Amino acid sequence: MSEQSRRPHKPAKPYRRPQKDPVRMLAFEALRAVDERDAYANLVLPPLLRKAREKGDFDSRDAALATELVYGTLRRQGTYDAVIAACVDRPLREVDPPVLDVLSLGVHQLLGTRIPTHAAVSASVELARVVLGDGRAKFVNAVLRKVAQDDLQGWTEKVAPPYDEDPEDHLAVVHSHPRWVVSALWDSLGGGRAGIEELLTADNERPEVTLVARPGRSGTEELLREESAVPGRWSPYAVRLAEGGEPAAVDAVREGRAGVQDEGSQLVALALANAPLDGPDEKWLDGCAGPGGKAALLAALAAERGAALLAAEKQPHRAGLVAKALHGNPGPYQVVTADGTRPPWLPGSFDRVLMDVPCTGLGALRRRPEARWRRRPEDLDNFAPLQRTLLRTAIDSVRVGGVVGYATCSPHLAETRAVVSDVLKQRPDTELIDARPLLPGVPDLGDGPDVQLWPHLHGTDAMYLALIRRTG
Repeated sequence: MSEQSRRPHKPAKPYRRPQKDPVRMLAFEALRAVDERDAYANLVLPPLLRKAREKGDFDSRDAALATELVYGTLRRQGTYDAVIAACVDRPLREVDPPVLDVLSLGVHQLLGTRIPTHAAVSASVELARVVLGDGRAKFVNAVLRKVAQDDLQGWTEKVAPPYDEDPEDHLAVVHSHPRWVVSALWDSLGGGRAGIEELLTADNERPEVTLVARPGRSGTEELLREESAVPGRWSPYAVRLAEGGEPAAVDAVREGRAGVQDEGSQLVALALANAPLDGPDEKWLDGCAGPGGKAALLAALAAERGAALLAAEKQPHRAGLVAKALHGNPGPYQVVTADGTRPPWLPGSFDRVLMDVPCTGLGALRRRPEARWRRRPEDLDNFAPLQRTLLRTAIDSVRVGGVVGYATCSPHLAETRAVVSDVLKQRPDTELIDARPLLPGVPDLGDGPDVQLWPHLHGTDAMYLALIRRTG
């Protein structure tokens, strides 16, 4: 009898079913929705979290971890893709998207959180077994073990080109932005390396939840009673939830007396409302009002002065959101579904007009990190005619002596100063107003007369505002 035949037969290990981790399953489901349906995480994630809480699967810590996994993965997707590409033997486009989502979640746990290496790998492999099957789970395991051999700084030094050789590509990989976005932001910001690095870093940080107390309906003193609430930096109506928090749990928000609104958005509405006028101040227009945050603040401010707001929105479902935001406003207002390029109102009907135009949204990448990967340079060409037409409509809609506010949630020069310059060249009946004094206490507003806010300088979205008076 041979030596081998005398060895006792080793029984095979019984098959172990993969264990479902509710937190990582939810994060994976959210990423798939973003990828497959072009959904936005800030719209997908809340109902998923609410459903998980109702089932009893989640507590507040679970919700916080799921939120970090989703947003952290999306913010760093470009960097993580470069790391994964260095660890696989095929182009990333040949890796199935669900596999790539599992890998990205695993890489974020390894390189972007304090989760221990062993736990990050094993949890990701277990997720892969559940959603991909055992075969592809082995592939996930092999890739993540390679990733685990270095930290984020080490990996970026390996996969990013040196700054001196290609500054924009270096910043794009290190800070996880498309190269064209880095270039555009740098052009808008001006200056050297320090400023653009600070801006890109700020884009990858989780923004605070900012509330707005709607005048005549609630006050900041009420909102400041909420846990972790602190005053806003610049707006007298702003309150920040410094440690996050659930806005829907705030009574004033749930009742519509307050809302969730970035402080930059508040400042734009306040500047328009406080711009000096020649003549009456009775009729205000928000010409692109959806989803209603600025319109609700403007309506409340108008009510305090005895003025009325008309809020117009082209998309019916967004007009419904505007109506919901304005419901209960103490003063007169009206919400209409209308196309601002073919307005149903007469020219010269309004004293103040806000036109917050559709844009690429590059100023809100903190809140919608996936937008940076969806936008393309050619989107600028698609928005340009609409933006110019809407600004011309706004100028036509205001009376002589009245004021127009042109706003975008994008700092791209093609959507801001280029639009204003092009339109005003054809409108000798207008003049720019210096907007800076209308944002009292806000520093670093540049040379004017327009205003560009920045996440790294002001803690706001990168809102742009130009104020224009009609003179004849």
